Amino acid sequence: MQLANYGNFPQTIPLIIEDEVFLYPFMITPLFLNKEENIKAVENAIEFNRLVMVTVSKPSKEGKREKDSFYDVGVVGNVMRKISLPDGKVKVLFQGVAKAKIIDFVPTQNIFATVDIIADEISNEESIKSLIAILLDNIKKLSKLNNKFPVDLIKAIEENEDAIRVADLISSVLKLKKDEAYRIFANTNLEQRILDIIEVVKKEIESYKIQKEITQKVNSKIEKTHKDYFLKEQIKAIQKELGADNQKDEEIKSYKKRLKTKKCFMGKEAYKETKKQIDKLSRMNPDSPDASLLQTYVEQVLDIPFGDYADDKISVSSVEKQLNKDHYSLEKAKERIAEYFAVKQLLEQRKIEDLKSKGTVLCFVGPPGVGKTSLANSISQALKRPLVRVALGGMEDVNELRGHRRTYVGAMPGRLIKGLIDAKKMNPVIVLDEIDKLGSNHRGDPASVMLEILDPEQNHEFRDLYLNFPVDLSQVIFVSTANDIRRIPAPLRDRMEFIELNSYTPNEKYHIAKDYLIPQELQKHGLDKNEISLSKATIELIISKYTREAGVRNLRRVFSKLFRKVVKMILQNPELTKVTIGTKDLKEYLDNPIFEIEPADKIDVVGVSNGLAWTSVGGDILKIEAIKLKGKGSLNVTGNLGDVMKESSRISYSVVKHLIDKNILKIDENLIPKSVKEEEEKTKIDSSEVYKRYDIHLHIPEGATPKDGPSAGITMALTLASVLSDRKIKSDVAMTGELTLLGKVLPIGGLKEKLIAAYKAKIKKALVPRKNFERDLEEIPDEVKSAMEIKAVDTIEDVLKEALI
Repeated sequence: MQLANYGNFPQTIPLIIEDEVFLYPFMITPLFLNKEENIKAVENAIEFNRLVMVTVSKPSKEGKREKDSFYDVGVVGNVMRKISLPDGKVKVLFQGVAKAKIIDFVPTQNIFATVDIIADEISNEESIKSLIAILLDNIKKLSKLNNKFPVDLIKAIEENEDAIRVADLISSVLKLKKDEAYRIFANTNLEQRILDIIEVVKKEIESYKIQKEITQKVNSKIEKTHKDYFLKEQIKAIQKELGADNQKDEEIKSYKKRLKTKKCFMGKEAYKETKKQIDKLSRMNPDSPDASLLQTYVEQVLDIPFGDYADDKISVSSVEKQLNKDHYSLEKAKERIAEYFAVKQLLEQRKIEDLKSKGTVLCFVGPPGVGKTSLANSISQALKRPLVRVALGGMEDVNELRGHRRTYVGAMPGRLIKGLIDAKKMNPVIVLDEIDKLGSNHRGDPASVMLEILDPEQNHEFRDLYLNFPVDLSQVIFVSTANDIRRIPAPLRDRMEFIELNSYTPNEKYHIAKDYLIPQELQKHGLDKNEISLSKATIELIISKYTREAGVRNLRRVFSKLFRKVVKMILQNPELTKVTIGTKDLKEYLDNPIFEIEPADKIDVVGVSNGLAWTSVGGDILKIEAIKLKGKGSLNVTGNLGDVMKESSRISYSVVKHLIDKNILKIDENLIPKSVKEEEEKTKIDSSEVYKRYDIHLHIPEGATPKDGPSAGITMALTLASVLSDRKIKSDVAMTGELTLLGKVLPIGGLKEKLIAAYKAKIKKALVPRKNFERDLEEIPDEVKSAMEIKAVDTIEDVLKEALI
């Protein structure tokens, strides 16, 4: 085929951009086309009997048809045949004619390009002949190592006298990468082009020689190993020889580099252990099961943020500001937290190293929902340190804290080390949540491990079993939370500074709801504050009748439930712009009231008294009832009582009988049953007959609720004294206090919650032990103290004097 038959060049002809095959002149090649532009180019060439230009897309630009997306040198030829395939593709038989270069390409007419023919330059024919001879010699060597050049192909190359044709033919057989094939083909200096081809052939010869040697080495292992393993070893050996796979070496190099940067921060023992394990890993087979475990260990150690500390200085003012922003009330707790950090700030300013001050642990104690964990969150935000929460509730395995030894399957670091890794700082705020609920079993006692963690004399060298070297925890600020101090072991209590968080008063709950809970819940539910109206009376009714708790967690849930219903109403009634919820509307949204502290009875009765009790959800009024029945002086106690409370009832009965015997508690003689004989003899009647001739039944409702503790001692004694003396008890008086056998009133706990409950029940007078009166009265909210008379009592006689009519 003659180019002259198609006109002079340069000329504009259709352009085919192929993604895979790099073509050479004088090749007859089938092309499978599926791109619309390529198919249009073929159709145009056939229709107008034109030549067509075929070039190849660049590796990173496959599928694109832009000016820089393909190589500018390709092959000009004609389309010999076109066949449409069922899958939409077109098969074309293309015959190459000459090497050409694209000199202009218009993206708007992207099926055409302006091309010109280029020819190779032959400067020295003798030199070309010598180079062809060398090339043929190397091709023969390569054919002995690889069947890529069969004998008949070599013979055809030898018989061909056209050096350009030989170069094209050999290049097409070598299957070069796109970039390399373009670089060689686009070179118009034939001498240099042949030299480049010789270099490529020599590289292949060396590659096949190495491959053959490796194959021989690996073959010696076939008898000992499985075929699959042999193939893996062969690939691995090939990659090692060629330097293509250096992933493991790179990883080991990376580990050593990271270790070097941490060396001055991690201590000699830690550095020595980590370096030892990295060296051991570098000698291990990557497919070994131990290699994976060892690599995990090295990565865990290097993830520990040695030397990385939060740089912000401790500021008492920022702590106080954050606490006041996030929490209403809790004045005493916030003050003690501020004092704690004031000491730390002063030591920091004066650069005084005090190991004990670093290890001091704050422990927030109180019922659920009063803000223990959220105080820790506020501390973390104020100090600008990450917060790590470690939930200790129900933990029984010491390895959860200390880590597992690496000899065990599934070994991992303890939660504290994991916390440091997650925080990415060595001085985070770690919250040890529910420290009073730590368990123990055959796997150890986690509370004992906590001694090491929290003791400032030990935690600067805390040894995690998984790491097998000490880690400094002295810079960590530990904050713990608990519901009941009594459940914390004494040695552990000795290492903590307790901050008690008691119940909120109704007034405090109102302000928390108004300023914190309602705005937060409105935002969560996508509501605007102008879309809903809640009066003060409505909020107070929700607090008093729909929640019963020391904190505000359930109160938040009630508002969430209320706002969900409001959201539904707004969606169903688009014309609604504002929803107003009054006290009368609450039944519609929240059904009937769930909780209610009954107000004090207005009628004074015999044998019914008001006790004050502490529960996990705050204080409560404890009604104690008693009746006397004809009998022989026995005491029957009911109401699901614990052992301590049963003992208190027996002590109270003995104290009351002692008061009767001493004639301190006066008994009306009309209450004493007289036998006929006593009537006749007119003998003096003993007051003790009243408890000898009657059985007493003492009951504490509600019968299904477990009750225990000594603080109802004076209340039970008052009830027994009332029923035996037939004297009424003032209905507006409530009391709490432990009673001794000699009639002394001992102090109790939870006074704030108990007096808040009395305030809610509209009690007018509360009787409390003298020590509680002197010690705890300042903690009682002013609204409670102003609404009732709080009186101190020392003995049971004081109680009887104040409460009996």
